[in-house]
Amino acid sequence: MGEVQTAESSNKARLAIMELANMISVPMSLNAIVRLNVPDAIWQGGANTPLSVVQILSRVLPSGGGDPENLQRILRMLTSYGVFDEHLNCSGDDSHSPERKYSLTDIGKTLVTDAEGLSYASYVLQHHQDALMRAWPLVHEAVLNPTSEPFVKANGEGAYSYYGKKPEMNGLMQKAMSGVSVPFMRAILDGYDGLKGVKRLVDVGGSAGDCLRMILQKYPHVEGINFDLPEVVAKAPSIPGVTHVGGDMFESIPAADAIFMKWVLTTWTDDECKAIMENCYKALPVGGKLIACEPVLPKESDDSHRTRALLEGDIFVMTIYRAKGKHRTQDEFKQLGLSAGFPHFRAFYIDYFYTVLEFQK
Repeated sequence: MGEVQTAESSNKARLAIMELANMISVPMSLNAIVRLNVPDAIWQGGANTPLSVVQILSRVLPSGGGDPENLQRILRMLTSYGVFDEHLNCSGDDSHSPERKYSLTDIGKTLVTDAEGLSYASYVLQHHQDALMRAWPLVHEAVLNPTSEPFVKANGEGAYSYYGKKPEMNGLMQKAMSGVSVPFMRAILDGYDGLKGVKRLVDVGGSAGDCLRMILQKYPHVEGINFDLPEVVAKAPSIPGVTHVGGDMFESIPAADAIFMKWVLTTWTDDECKAIMENCYKALPVGGKLIACEPVLPKESDDSHRTRALLEGDIFVMTIYRAKGKHRTQDEFKQLGLSAGFPHFRAFYIDYFYTVLEFQK
């Protein structure tokens, strides 16, 4: 009996490693269907009617062309990861393959362009640009020498300065961040009331001011300060109630009774995070709050979608942005806050990916 179990577990293990070794097929196929505009073609204003690959191709390539069989191969594989639903039409004739039609699952719907022109599609495309792809074969270098990240080794400079010189990359990253931020901000504004009564709010690393715009829609009496690098705020659009201020968070942060930041601490080392948080502490009155929205790692590693998404994101940060930037546990964030002078800490698990971390002076 023992030998049978061993053979069975060995078979399963070999199958599992084959899946892992071929895993690159998943994100690159996702990238392909976004480039081909398949989700919007199927969605068609909310119809989500199951379509054959020939029908899908006629929508994405109205002038004709394309290989339906190869598109079907991609859609079948992504169906196994829950991006599409597959509908089989078995006519009873065994001599032909059954016709397959595809509609979008809830996961697939995240790639559909909404009324504001946003979706998670830009986030997918942003991850798979040439400069980022060049960094991935060098992940082991982050272990051998963490003084510079794989992206720098592959491209000769850091990701942010590289993006800054390439307007199309910068634009895609901002669109990707907006596509992710908007649904998350909706969740925060529905489920977190820590912004009530705030009179002056600084968004550190606020980019174009999208988060402040949404906050002011709910709290119109807030005076919003969008704080980012001078070259970033120079391009930011005018928003009623928001003042754009250029500067460097490592030098000083404008005074306010609350400071907001999203996905900022993650891309910096512990020492750099401490320096940023100390500047936040100086900018706040007693009782003032730093509200940081960051991915927070669970204490234990398991195979849930949430844990995987958070741990995969951690490797992305290590590879692309900062070899010692990282996703942290709740306790690691609490300790960072204490080291920067914040005596009070609370965590609010509102969103599955981002957690709201409240540090109070």
